Amino acid sequence: MTEIKRLRSQIDPWKELKSAAEDMETLYELGVETGDDSVEPELKSLYEQTLAAYEKQSILNLLSDEVDRNGAFLTIHAGAGGTEACDWASMLCRMYSRWAENRGFKVETVDMLEAEGGIKSVTLQISGDYAYGYLKCEAGIHRLVRISPFDSNARRHTSFTSIYVFPVLDDTIEVEIRPEDLRVDTYRAGGAGGQHVNKTDSAVRFTHIPTGIVVACQTERSQLMNRATAMSMLKARLYEHYRQEREKENAKFAAEKKDISWGNQIRSYVFQPYTMVKDHRTKHETGNIQAVMDGALDPFIEAYLTARWKGQPLVADDGDDV
Repeated sequence: MTEIKRLRSQIDPWKELKSAAEDMETLYELGVETGDDSVEPELKSLYEQTLAAYEKQSILNLLSDEVDRNGAFLTIHAGAGGTEACDWASMLCRMYSRWAENRGFKVETVDMLEAEGGIKSVTLQISGDYAYGYLKCEAGIHRLVRISPFDSNARRHTSFTSIYVFPVLDDTIEVEIRPEDLRVDTYRAGGAGGQHVNKTDSAVRFTHIPTGIVVACQTERSQLMNRATAMSMLKARLYEHYRQEREKENAKFAAEKKDISWGNQIRSYVFQPYTMVKDHRTKHETGNIQAVMDGALDPFIEAYLTARWKGQPLVADDGDDV
């Protein structure tokens, strides 16, 4: 039943588009035969509605990978720069939360490490159809250029933050984790959490020994709930790790490979001396930086998906022109 529902959600919109196109053709022919110009506004309105629906459905057709329809874990790590970088991580956390909320997705904070001036690291679980498919192109280094509010001399600073995105896996996708490959640590959760959270070892940390992947969860009240969430995160990380290993063996993906390193920022956000957000892979840019920080990321996501569908190389430049 789940598979039938998924297929119908892909096919039915195209049937509706075909019907709308036929209605437009009929209306056009009627106007030509009768010479009635009054049908033009209705025809124009119908065309614009159909075109918008077509473009939306075309983007969804680009999300055809095995886990594109799933939810996503999005992890933000502040880079070098101290307080400035932690504030930048906090700004990005708000940006992705706004983007998800604008789409009607559910956002939960799975794990957070706060620091002076903002966030050192945070993991969000974003639930909604195609959340991973949309967000997977956000993985990489995001660069901020602005006059630092923390600098008394009002100098321009550059900060870096890394974004990692992993799919939330459902029961149809198996990821084997052997008990002997797993180290489990429990500890007392930090931060404001009431009488229970801070007085019991409810927080959980999993370390996958063969790969060195570490995940943690401390936001739930019980250790059992934190273990379940941490295991889900670990499976997602391992799925992505093994997927990348497979891709490395395939030469056709060589043009898209990128390291999450400080020299490979995928996007720059410039607040001063001018305002601009530029993606260094697709060259898509906008001067309305406030809208982007309020979650207007769809043009960047769609530009990436379209470029990938066309087979264009998606290698980030050094961003020196920003």
